Amino acid sequence: MNSKLYIEWARNYVALSNKHDLRELEVMFLGSAIYHSDYFGEYKGSVAIREMMASFFARYPDAHWEVTEYRALDDNGVEFDFLMTGTDAAANEPVRRRGRERIYFEPDGFISRIHVYKPDEYQ
Repeated sequence: MNSKLYIEWARNYVALSNKHDLRELEVMFLGSAIYHSDYFGEYKGSVAIREMMASFFARYPDAHWEVTEYRALDDNGVEFDFLMTGTDAAANEPVRRRGRERIYFEPDGFISRIHVYKPDEYQ
């Protein structure tokens, strides 16, 4: 396992998420990838994941993730705790959400699955 490379890929994923770059994010996922969020549900396949992300960025147009540390996991994974800040456009209210994210990569760099946990799920 090349943990430094996987951490670099995870940093890139977060950077692209902070730019809301759907085009570049979509190509990071395997066609059969799974994205599970304790906040928003489960999405199967890169098309469904892209649609979820587009909807998310429309709802939170200034969403930003702050990550201070990335940790390597077994099975080609990376884990990090985050603080997501932004504005809920529908309610016009600020949002501060903490969580833990685990991203699992294929050896060629594609994301095979992501799991986002609420704080009470991992403490």
